[in-house]
Amino acid sequence: MIFDPLLDLFRGKAVTIPPMDGAFRPNTQIDDAPLAGRLAAPDNLVELDGRLLASSGNAVVSIAMHGGPQTVSTFDAPVTALAVSPDGELAVALETGRLYLDGRELELPSALACITAIAFAPDSSLYAANGSAERRPREWAADLMLKGESGSLWARAPWSGVWREIASGLAFPFGIFLDGAGAVVSESWRHRLVRIESSGGRSTILDRLPGYPSRLSPASGGGAWLSLFAPRNRLVEFVLQEDAYRADMLAEVPPDCWIAPALSSRRSFLEPLQCGAIKTMGVHKPWSPTRSYGMVVRLDRGMRPLYSLHSRADGTRHGICSVLEHGGRLVAASKGGDCLVAIDLATAGGVN
Repeated sequence: MIFDPLLDLFRGKAVTIPPMDGAFRPNTQIDDAPLAGRLAAPDNLVELDGRLLASSGNAVVSIAMHGGPQTVSTFDAPVTALAVSPDGELAVALETGRLYLDGRELELPSALACITAIAFAPDSSLYAANGSAERRPREWAADLMLKGESGSLWARAPWSGVWREIASGLAFPFGIFLDGAGAVVSESWRHRLVRIESSGGRSTILDRLPGYPSRLSPASGGGAWLSLFAPRNRLVEFVLQEDAYRADMLAEVPPDCWIAPALSSRRSFLEPLQCGAIKTMGVHKPWSPTRSYGMVVRLDRGMRPLYSLHSRADGTRHGICSVLEHGGRLVAASKGGDCLVAIDLATAGGVN
């Protein structure tokens, strides 16, 4: 109703989140999928010379489907983004704000210091998502709690080496997908995908997502895969409306115990959301409120959701920040579950 914003001043604003229904209907396909490997907090996934590479802490490792991970390179800080150029060069971004291309460090503007995702265009132009102008990638939960919207999108032409800011004022951009119409960016704190043109113009192409979107990767047959690293829930949405409570929480409570999204949960008795509607007779309800979750969404050429794959509240393969098609399977990196899973593309989405 047109009077709702005015009435909200007196009655309070209703806390609502989009339901997981339709293309987002819950299932157990991620938890049911076979393991592709065990790895501590796997994050970014790329393919280089036919090999599947993943970032894990300060290292980039090669993942063999029938063997253990092998370290390819190590750095002095956690790896925050990976990409492979059309010429087969590996780009690696670090927590410290440094960016390497095929082993050589690229000069970056001082404002580009929180790289969360990178991607190459067919002409080898390099795009970078800058999650925040005020915090590092590991401080993503604080950026959400402080309602950060200082993120930006940058591009570097290969013939000039000069970085150009394309868009600013983004609420933690966490993924980039390049197509002929521009760059599709996942804007985590606004739960949406936006298309950003080279001129800086932008338009929302998918919004009201039931979780926090992260990285995107191409899908065979057109379209893309989108990972959502955590779910939205009413308690977090309510806390985001309470500025005084949130300020006290950030000042007095350890970050792992904040009422905020998480990459994993149920690891400490001090965490919020443990009682009441969470467990019955000692069994964790798959439909219960949760701070962590695992979800991958198949998008068509128009970036519309077709179906989704889930690790529900009672699952263990949460915190999925990256997915990639490799060898006829969809590989998902569960940062919260310390593992990679391989889903058969022929059967993916069959239960939705």
